[in-house]
Amino acid sequence: MDRRRVVITGLGCITALAETVEGFFDALCQGKSGISTIDSFDTTAYPVHFGGQIRSFDPARYIDFREAKRMDRFSQFAVAAAKHAVTESAIDFTKEDPYRIGVIVATGIGGIKEIEEQHVILLNKNPMRISPFTVPRLMSNAAAGNIAIQYGLRGPNFCVSSACASSNHAIGEAFCNIVSGRSEVVITGGTEAALTPIGLASFCAARSLSLRNDNPPAASRPFDKDRDGFVLAEGAGIIVLEEYEHAKKRNAKIYAELLGYSATDDGFHITAPLSDGAGAAKAMELALKDAQLPPEKVDYVNAHGTSTELNDIAEASAIKSVLGSHVYNIMVSSTKSAYGHLLGASAAIELIVCSMVITKGIVPPTINLENVDERCDDKIDYVPLKAKEKKVGIAMSNSFGFGGHNACLVVGKI
Repeated sequence: MDRRRVVITGLGCITALAETVEGFFDALCQGKSGISTIDSFDTTAYPVHFGGQIRSFDPARYIDFREAKRMDRFSQFAVAAAKHAVTESAIDFTKEDPYRIGVIVATGIGGIKEIEEQHVILLNKNPMRISPFTVPRLMSNAAAGNIAIQYGLRGPNFCVSSACASSNHAIGEAFCNIVSGRSEVVITGGTEAALTPIGLASFCAARSLSLRNDNPPAASRPFDKDRDGFVLAEGAGIIVLEEYEHAKKRNAKIYAELLGYSATDDGFHITAPLSDGAGAAKAMELALKDAQLPPEKVDYVNAHGTSTELNDIAEASAIKSVLGSHVYNIMVSSTKSAYGHLLGASAAIELIVCSMVITKGIVPPTINLENVDERCDDKIDYVPLKAKEKKVGIAMSNSFGFGGHNACLVVGKI
């Protein structure tokens, strides 16, 4: 029996670059940066003063005011991105069985803004002044739940939380849900709003972040020998996945086909990857096997590429291990260079990038990449500084997270 096919029929994003997919992808390909000085809270005492802050977001454009007040910022981002994706997919939920439509949305951190604000109230006032909406706002599954409520969807609904691999895991589980026949459609992706006082302070304390306060747009520089850490960002990416025949029947626009998924773990260290990238390589290898494709079919890899010392070297090693000499025939870029690291939402944004690359025939650059670190192999085409035109038939999207989590998706032109 042939396996059920899964296609992408809707895309939506909220990022520091733009709040629409077309605007976001255009800005990426133009080499623009969404990184700027943080003004949403006072960073004077911090060693880092910048991030991928979303400045123009107004939840009232997407959500009823009263409903929005009951959501943390990470949920608001998710619902807004979902509205973009669902509108674009042109799916009419009134004509669908709501029990055959799922929502699987990831977050690495959840409602940290709500926790911070209510903790201040707890310390300065008294326990009974805490908002009755605290739990519904802060819980990690709130984004998935709120999306389902918006559309009256009653299929599988849950949250995946696996640090920076969260979105790829969520999308992968959504893919498996459709392949298995449990659902016809799944709204999936990831969301994050951890650009907060504690969020920023925590990563500063871990010495994970770039310190380029004098030039924030140049701070995220994956695979560059002068990189000094990642840039914390916020936002959401939401994707409508659909069973192929179901999409065809309603004449849906199809961006690409999701062909394979795999997940592994390093089983090594809570924050550091295996130095040779073996766990990441295995995820890539198994994702290709799931897609029933040889490595030679890959045209483009959207790298996890965080701009950190250990991750970039390990990932380059993993990519070379899986693709062999074919790695010198393809393009590899890290789009985090433009919008920063959205933690649990990053992978969803990057699958959107892969889908647009396949649709548009243009590969966005790794901006700020001026001198490739030889340990990352300077013979690989990391698409430095400027976008390149290329017909892409098969793309891979890598995502790796604290805890040793590795997840890879394979997507192709249909």
